[in-house]
Amino acid sequence: MDRPPPDPSAEPDGYIVAADDGTRIHFLDWGLPPAGARPLPGALLLHGLGQTGWAWAPVARRLAGSMRVVAADLRGHGLSDAPTHGYDAATLSLDAAAVGEAAGLLPDPVIVVGHGFGGIVAAAFAARIRSGCAGLVLVDGGWEAVDAGEDPDLAAWLRSIEEPPEVLASMDALLADRIAFDPSTWDADQERAVRASVVELPAGRVVAVTRRHVLEGIGATLLGYDPLTVLPAVTAPIVAVAARDDAEGTRTAALRRASAAVVASGLPAIAWTTFPGDGHNLPRHRPDAIAGAILTRARAAVVGGA
Repeated sequence: MDRPPPDPSAEPDGYIVAADDGTRIHFLDWGLPPAGARPLPGALLLHGLGQTGWAWAPVARRLAGSMRVVAADLRGHGLSDAPTHGYDAATLSLDAAAVGEAAGLLPDPVIVVGHGFGGIVAAAFAARIRSGCAGLVLVDGGWEAVDAGEDPDLAAWLRSIEEPPEVLASMDALLADRIAFDPSTWDADQERAVRASVVELPAGRVVAVTRRHVLEGIGATLLGYDPLTVLPAVTAPIVAVAARDDAEGTRTAALRRASAAVVASGLPAIAWTTFPGDGHNLPRHRPDAIAGAILTRARAAVVGGA
């Protein structure tokens, strides 16, 4: 697998596009690859819950020298609008289409990449554009259904993802908490990604940009997602990059079930790589592996024409 080095000088431009319902969606465009680079499909990157397009900076820096890279802020996140509606997978996939079209990635085939909840959006988008997808890369998300039992408790889920008050007491406290996850991977890009996800109040406390009504809408989408229906509708090859599993191996088992469903639909099995020592934030922990998976799929799409 290719593992391109990062370009520390690469910087994106920010743009706004209006989605079909008028919601303004912000995205980062890392620009055209250097003249003479081999023509490859572009990549549209969709971040996870509570993050922004800046979370993809470590991956984008590794790809910008080879291919076009665009990272969206999902609605309700970052600099995108946060309307009271539109957090279902279908609407979010239309937002992704608006970004792809505004950036000039579409109608040419594009590599669609999603992390965490962004994997659900990426899968829905890939299924929507069908032959317009040159490959779907799922980064620790998008292949699992949330088992909520017969009586889903959205309020309990919201409580489970709340930040402790002491973490939000100040920007310094938040940054210290994020550094502690993995000091070896902390850098200016990680700090910028954290700062983009919150607002610092005049009194010094910070609050998440992603507001409660956004989380409620996304929670409902998570609880209703069925990968065994969505992924077989994706006509392009699917690649998964997974973090550590739980003690029961349920996440790996879910990935196997998803792959079997894809094969049953007549498509190639999902190819996956697992990093059992790493947590969910693989764009931070394993940007080289993610960039390599994207680049390998892009090159295969050019060779194979699919």
